[in-house]
Amino acid sequence: MGKIIALANQKGGVGKTTTAINLAASLAVLEKKVLIVDADPQANSTSGIGFDVQEVERSIYECLIEGLEAREAIIKSEIDGMDIIPSHIDLVGAEIEMLNMEEREFMLKKVLAPIKDNYDYILIDCSPSLGLITVNALSAADSVLIPVQCEYFALEGLGKLLNTIKIIQGRLNTELQIEGFVLTMYDSRLRLSNQVVDEVRKHFQQMVFDTIVQRNVKVSEAPSFGKPVVLYDAESKGSVNYLNLARELISRNEEIEV
Repeated sequence: MGKIIALANQKGGVGKTTTAINLAASLAVLEKKVLIVDADPQANSTSGIGFDVQEVERSIYECLIEGLEAREAIIKSEIDGMDIIPSHIDLVGAEIEMLNMEEREFMLKKVLAPIKDNYDYILIDCSPSLGLITVNALSAADSVLIPVQCEYFALEGLGKLLNTIKIIQGRLNTELQIEGFVLTMYDSRLRLSNQVVDEVRKHFQQMVFDTIVQRNVKVSEAPSFGKPVVLYDAESKGSVNYLNLARELISRNEEIEV
């Protein structure tokens, strides 16, 4: 039975796409079957694993708006066991086109339902907004993973996101859980980074993953080569962090199943 996890935070630059790509790649390396759904018009997940966005012919846009079946939009990545439904700039207009559709909040859920059990994990990379496509992602997901960067404004806007999640739990997806908070862009040399870690842990306690993703040059460089960091430099600190995060995610979910 597959699990759909949305990666959401309406604040930009917190490491959502970086986490989506590298967590998916790490899960695949650990022999899980993973699908990334790039639900962000910027299509950074798509380019970040090596696909030219200009050459994408079938994307999540066609699935949502034109009724294309998800399996026809899936592309295999160079990591065995990791696939992607790519995004496209057309997705910018999808929210407006969806406004008049029936059950518009559930379009993505319907798209993913037929393929859900083909994967262990489906990770939806959301755009940095709380628009209709992010609402679709949260309505389709079993849980939401929230990246939080270890910087000054980290907790700003989290209240708004948690409020949106609460509304969706109340109205659209009563089963939606918070998978957890992932601390990203941590720099051990900065007192501020440590303060943010303490603050987030104090607020959210056991909902915060033990694994902290450190600032790492290799993680920043990898997308320009169209590779997850585990392929770009498997020995790097960033690669080790994301493999540890993947292990922690797997063990949390296997504990629940037992």
